[in-house]
Amino acid sequence: VFRSTESLRTWKSEIANVLRLQFCKTSDAEFQKVPPRPKCTIDNRVTRVAWLNRSTILYAGNDKWCLDPRVVLLSNTQTQYSIEIQNVDVYDEGPYTCSVQTDNHPKTSRVHLIVQVSPKIVEISSDISINEGNNVSLTCIATGRPEPTVTWRHISPKAVGFVSEDEYLEIQGITREQSGDYECSASNDVAAPVVRRVKVTVNYPPYISEAKGTGVPVGQTGTLQCEASAVPSAEFQWYKDDKRLVEGKKGVKVENRPFLSKLIFLNVSEHDYGNYTCVASNKLGHTNASITLFGETEAQAGQRKREGRWTQPAPIAHLCCSTVPSRFPNHIPSPL
Repeated sequence: VFRSTESLRTWKSEIANVLRLQFCKTSDAEFQKVPPRPKCTIDNRVTRVAWLNRSTILYAGNDKWCLDPRVVLLSNTQTQYSIEIQNVDVYDEGPYTCSVQTDNHPKTSRVHLIVQVSPKIVEISSDISINEGNNVSLTCIATGRPEPTVTWRHISPKAVGFVSEDEYLEIQGITREQSGDYECSASNDVAAPVVRRVKVTVNYPPYISEAKGTGVPVGQTGTLQCEASAVPSAEFQWYKDDKRLVEGKKGVKVENRPFLSKLIFLNVSEHDYGNYTCVASNKLGHTNASITLFGETEAQAGQRKREGRWTQPAPIAHLCCSTVPSRFPNHIPSPL
């Protein structure tokens, strides 16, 4: 089609106007369904026409010069000369030039193709378990065109706004209230933001939040209750007079849950009355509380029943807490 390489060089060196064409890449391998279609408006005075990408000839007239199967000729009429680029990649970005020859006067028109890529999070920190008081560093790396904005926020009812507007989140001296999910969001207005989450578990020693004593008549069922907050969950033990109470002892039943322990007396006797010690422990330490099972007359029990007071909290004789790692204390002192 072109008689000489020299004449082609002349066509490529002249730039008339610059247009801007934008299209979107919606995922790694999927672009928007309508591919870019650079087109050139011509008239019947045009004798020769070609499409070029930088220094590469794509089409000259109806003849395909490039080997890329994604580039196809859409139309070559007296009024329009257009090509289509299928399955566009970021490497296709750049200038595309339409060169025409009219009455021996070469003219060119250029369109600049801009590839936009939706955001993608390519690297993010794994879920982490850390002891209270230590420092935490979270990372979230995202790619996209234009470069995405990365933000972090704490998924918590008490959290307000972003905790970081950066790829990196630093938490100094983390507390138990700061445990939970942290959400990384990457956005660049090309597509919907991409969101990933990291779970942060904060470990701390047990803290007994509630210890209920009760008054029970002889012959009735009585329950002492001990509730402790801890991560990992606390293990519970019950003591009376420095002696540990074990499951299976006649007339006594122990029910343990992750944050709650119950010492149940199936048939209370005079011998059962007194102070009991609840011990809650995990790998970070232990704490204990003294709880009282006291006697009650049938008249008092009837009065409580009529008033709807089946359990009455008793004063806690003493609470103590130790952060010395220990599975179980070697000795539990008798309550004063």
